[in-house]
Amino acid sequence: MPRCASDYWRQDGFSADRGVWRASSLGPASQGCAVEGSGGVARIKRAAELWISLEEHQGALELIMSKYRKQMLQLLQGRKGEDAEPVLQVHQTNSLEIESQIDKICEMGEVMRKAIQADDDQFFKVQEKLAQLELENKELRELLSISKESFEVGREDLPDCEA
Repeated sequence: MPRCASDYWRQDGFSADRGVWRASSLGPASQGCAVEGSGGVARIKRAAELWISLEEHQGALELIMSKYRKQMLQLLQGRKGEDAEPVLQVHQTNSLEIESQIDKICEMGEVMRKAIQADDDQFFKVQEKLAQLELENKELRELLSISKESFEVGREDLPDCEA
């Protein structure tokens, strides 16, 4: 058996189920310790009264909160059917609108893809024509240089008519 109030505090004084100290853990106030002095007994009584009051208030608060939770649950269950219909209808409307916008975006993407393909085809045709013209130009220059050389050779072979 504990001999002073501090022994009561140490001896299973904390109630794990509520997370508070139990007033009963203080023990009888008449069993004060000599270390506590004359004011110790009065303090222990006052602490015990405060703990009892605290437990009563916590019990009242738990009762109020349970009633509040019950009423809120009933309110939410009662409104669940009413509130779901308009929200569902708005959701469906928004879904249809989004779906139509997605379809439009896909169509625009397809048009852009075709335009890009047409531009690429045109670019490749221009590149091919340019390469063909450059090759033709090169061949014509070669022919021109050959013709100039043959003309100059032919001129050298002709007798000079300087009379």
